[in-house]
Amino acid sequence: MTTISKVLNGAADVSSATRALVEEQLRESGYRRRKSKKRREYIEVVLDELDGEWALAIIEGVREAAAEVGLAISLSVSGDRQGPGPEWFDSVVRRAPTGVILLFAGLSREGQQKLSARGIPFVVIDPAGDPDPGIPAIGSANWSGGLAATRHLIDLGHRRIAALSGPRDVMSAVARIDGFRAAMTSAHLPVRPEWVRFGEFRLESGELHAMRLLSGSETPTAIFAGSDIQALGVLHAANALGIAVPDDLSVVGFDDLAIAELANPRLTTIHQPVREMAEQATRLLLGLADAPTTEVTRVELATTLIVRDSTAPSASVIP
Repeated sequence: MTTISKVLNGAADVSSATRALVEEQLRESGYRRRKSKKRREYIEVVLDELDGEWALAIIEGVREAAAEVGLAISLSVSGDRQGPGPEWFDSVVRRAPTGVILLFAGLSREGQQKLSARGIPFVVIDPAGDPDPGIPAIGSANWSGGLAATRHLIDLGHRRIAALSGPRDVMSAVARIDGFRAAMTSAHLPVRPEWVRFGEFRLESGELHAMRLLSGSETPTAIFAGSDIQALGVLHAANALGIAVPDDLSVVGFDDLAIAELANPRLTTIHQPVREMAEQATRLLLGLADAPTTEVTRVELATTLIVRDSTAPSASVIP
């Protein structure tokens, strides 16, 4: 087998320096692997960790959409939230799936070129970063969701509203906070810097930040959390401090996962169409597998407010 053939087929007995040199030559020559006439039998879903209801909902949505056309799915865990690790790109060439669905912030230019050169289509679901225009991606209206959540609290008479979200380097987290800021500004309400917090989309992070927000000399009467998991952390903190939800504190989450309905009180939240995102990503991927030259852009699905029991009028406006 020649060195070029080994690189194209993901063989392990090629040094990283040689592999990089061959791949650069292939890119410069405009090489693209000829599309197989026979569709492969599965779609590969790649994520950085198998943790959380959101990821499981995506996986189930991909599985159902793939099953409609007789395909199975496989799972790969690699890298961090910014993208898969370099070892994954070498191994996926050997596996040669129908296509790849990635739950990451995006895909590096080098990663895009590696997959494209081998005729492996890909789609990114809910990019947490700001992917290049050429990356096919399915996301949701994070800014609009943050806006709707905050306007709901304002309409209930709340004026002291805090917000917390995920990491600062995650675009969806920033967009949700930007929606919060826009709603507050349009209502001529102050946005207190100390009441806007970035953390992780995890229960512990929500609880930690809520404890700090609710332990000051002046506290918010409402908190918008950037995920349902964080919102559960807020509920835990309020309970520990003897603060009644929603009588003393209103809480809004984001995602509308199953836990939102099971929370006590049931969580008002922003519905993110997770299952639909997964289904659309799968159909887009299959379309790219059949027609690799199809021009694609980011598809953004609408988010909607779901009102349950964790929000109520501010005590200052209750008759």
